[in-house]
Amino acid sequence: MLKNLLIEARPWQYTKNLILFAGLVFAHHLLEPGYLVRSLIAFASFCLLSSFIYVLNDLVDLERDRRHPRKKNRPLASGHMSRRIGIAWCLTLLVGGMGLAIGLGHFFIPVAIIFVLLNALYSFVLKEMVILDVMAIALSFEVRAIAGIEALKELDPTITISPWLLVCTLFLALFLGFGKRRHELNLLAEDAGDHRPTLAEYSERYLDTLISIVTAGAMLAYAIYTVSPETVSKFHTTNLVYSIPFVVYGVFRYLYLIYERKSGGSPSEILLTDLPLALTIAGWVGSVFWVIYRGAPPLR
Repeated sequence: MLKNLLIEARPWQYTKNLILFAGLVFAHHLLEPGYLVRSLIAFASFCLLSSFIYVLNDLVDLERDRRHPRKKNRPLASGHMSRRIGIAWCLTLLVGGMGLAIGLGHFFIPVAIIFVLLNALYSFVLKEMVILDVMAIALSFEVRAIAGIEALKELDPTITISPWLLVCTLFLALFLGFGKRRHELNLLAEDAGDHRPTLAEYSERYLDTLISIVTAGAMLAYAIYTVSPETVSKFHTTNLVYSIPFVVYGVFRYLYLIYERKSGGSPSEILLTDLPLALTIAGWVGSVFWVIYRGAPPLR
């Protein structure tokens, strides 16, 4: 039973919530214990809330998942976990996640509620609407990024996040979302529309066009952020520009996995299993950390 509960919670998907630490890093508070603890609690809260959404989605999509070549093996879809236990587990995760959110104060609580409502709306309504299905997923990443900032405002109400980072997050999330749709279209072939009706509204050509647009948008937004006057003024350096090659290679590597390796169904699994991509992300994190924390302290 414990194994089934963990599978339904999908802890390997928690890598999506690492974006909550962006605010901690770029606000120059990573090395301060009080800020780090609050970010870790925020991360834990969103991990539990994410698991709540995963279980809720599986409960809603029970019959469809039984026709999916991979999802049919999940505990709820396969019958190894009853619907009653699934509902109880779903509520437990929600209570746990919101309990941690309440402990972080009034800045963080509304963002956590918005995250839950947005994803619940996706599970019941938006996933049946073409384009809006992926937009909802992308916006949930935006909410994660904002949550990382709001978790710290009890200690420093002046903390803000760069609009360019929010734009970059949006485009990157759209890139991953449309890449996932393309993978599902190839995997399910003629049965795609039966499993997810919106897939019948997509075509490979259309998705390729969207992927090209959001890919360019994500890389351009990040490049502009690294050289924007606000960024240079804050970190007293233009050296953040040297992290751009990691971003470019990472995006190109992911495109290679989508088109040549026929991957892209689960970005979190790719991150954990593709060594070149994992090393690229580690290189980007290292370069950003070196630029921000080795240089002069940021302007206040």
